[in-house]
Amino acid sequence: MSAGQKSAPKSALFPGHVTHARLKPKEHRLAYRIYSLLLDLDELDEIDRRLKLFSVDRFNLFSFYRKDRGDRTGSDLKRQVERSMRSVGIEPDGGPIRLLTMPRLLGWAFNPLSVFFCYGRDETLRAILWEVDNTFGERHGYMIPVEDGASGEIVQHCDKAFYVSPFMDMDLRYTFRVLPPAEKLSIRIETFDAAGPVLTARHLAKRTELTDTALLKAFFAIPFLTLRVVGGIHWEAWKIWAKGVGLRIRPKPPQMPVSYVRATSSHNPSPRKVEVNEPV
Repeated sequence: MSAGQKSAPKSALFPGHVTHARLKPKEHRLAYRIYSLLLDLDELDEIDRRLKLFSVDRFNLFSFYRKDRGDRTGSDLKRQVERSMRSVGIEPDGGPIRLLTMPRLLGWAFNPLSVFFCYGRDETLRAILWEVDNTFGERHGYMIPVEDGASGEIVQHCDKAFYVSPFMDMDLRYTFRVLPPAEKLSIRIETFDAAGPVLTARHLAKRTELTDTALLKAFFAIPFLTLRVVGGIHWEAWKIWAKGVGLRIRPKPPQMPVSYVRATSSHNPSPRKVEVNEPV
């Protein structure tokens, strides 16, 4: 790259689809189309200036508000995530942090899952923060380091600490399998109980340049995405209940906003979950 030439933006639009396969106590499957934004937190101001249909911290057809993620205060998201990185023994070096999330649409959004990909300055993926929202207005994150030297599909594990579906027990364990966003994106989340697999969710998407034209095409391809997501969650819940699956009592959310996962050693990739008295 010649002197003075800017690098290509890392932020992008990712149209794709999501599938869920519930295996027990009753089988249930669903599939729907979505689109997500990959937002490099260092590029937010530039994106806000460049696009007419997308704004940061103000109303537009598409928008992103910093207060929608993290601790909901609207304070610097990159610093919030870097504090979580330190809590799992990773010292950030100022490298990029990229957020995969659905945007606000006409001022409204609901994100069941948002993902912060935490890189070093050398573009090595160092950690992933999985941020989960439920339909009760609660949020919890899982900050998990990426093993040194990991490449290709990243595999991470943690215990479930947060109530999401009213039809799922709490004594469960997650396995995350992810191909970080490049030209394609693949996220697979497998849920297990003591007897074996319970649920598999998968998100597949392809990268599209983040432009006003691409956003407009996405809007008309999947009109009122937020409404469809929220309505779909409740419709699928009704169908699961109709199959005879009972509701689970909702416990209080974890006291700490993030579960921090540490690898026990560089030779033993099995992580252990630790709660740290520091906010995200």
